[in-house]
Amino acid sequence: MLENRMPKLQFTKMNGAGNDFVMLDNRAGDLQLQRSQIAQLCDRHRGIGADGVLILEPPANGADFRMRYYNADGGEAEMCGNGARCFARYADRVAGKRDSVSFETPAGVIAASLAGEAVTLQMSEPKDLRMNLQIFANGQDVHCHYVDSGVPHVVVPVDRIANVDVRELGAAIRRHEDFAPRGTNANFLERRGDAEIAIRTYERGVEDETLACGTGVVASALIFAALENLRGPIAVHVHGGDELHVGFRREGERFTDVTLTGPADFVFEGTVEL
Repeated sequence: MLENRMPKLQFTKMNGAGNDFVMLDNRAGDLQLQRSQIAQLCDRHRGIGADGVLILEPPANGADFRMRYYNADGGEAEMCGNGARCFARYADRVAGKRDSVSFETPAGVIAASLAGEAVTLQMSEPKDLRMNLQIFANGQDVHCHYVDSGVPHVVVPVDRIANVDVRELGAAIRRHEDFAPRGTNANFLERRGDAEIAIRTYERGVEDETLACGTGVVASALIFAALENLRGPIAVHVHGGDELHVGFRREGERFTDVTLTGPADFVFEGTVEL
C-alpha cells in the first residue's frame, strides 16, 4: 500500500495534443493513491503538473489492461480521449511492444491501434444525444447541444471562439442545474470548413480551459455532423494547435464506429516524493 511516508514514486509524463498526464504503472496492484495525493501530483507549482493521472492496472474482464483516470482535482472520471491515446503508447512502452491494445474503462472497453506517435482509438458508442437546448448561464441565454461521448459534454456553436470567455461561461455551464449532479464539460465550436471545426474546452475536474480534450473533440465533431448532416471524418483543431480527426458511421441520429486519431507524446520520466 502506498502511504504518505513512501519516499518516491516512479512516473512518466506524457501529453496528447497538449492535454498532459502523469502515467503510473500499477500492474503489481500495490499502488493506492489518496485523492489529495493525486491532486498533489497534478499541482503545477508543488507537483509534477498535469491535467490528470492515468494508472495502468491488470484487466478484470478480458481486455489487455485496465485504465483508471483521475482529474487534477483527484476525482476519478469515466474516460479521457487524449489520455487514452497516451495510455496506449505507455502500455506499449512498459508492458511490451504491440500494434494494438485494448483496455477497460468505466465508459466501456476501448481499443487502440498504434502507428508511430499517432494513436487511433475505437471509442465507446456515444449516448444521450440532446440537440437544441436552451439554458441561462453567466447572465445570458445559451443555445447548446449535449452528448455523452464517454463523459458528458455540452457543445455551444459560436461565430468566433477567440471571442469567448471560456473560463467564465464554461464554468457556468459546467455546474448548470440542468446537468446536475454529474456536471458537464463545456465546448465552444467554430466552423472552419465543410468538415472542419475548431474548439475550445472547459474541462470538468480540471476546472479550467485545457489545450485539448479528446472526448470533447469527439463530442464536438458529432454535434457538428448532426447539425450539418455530415458523414465524416471531421477535422478538429484544438486550442493547443494540434489537429485531430474523428471518424464515425451515422444511422439516423445514432453514431457508431466512432474513432479518434491524434498524437500521444512522451515528455519525460522521473521519480517524485509524496
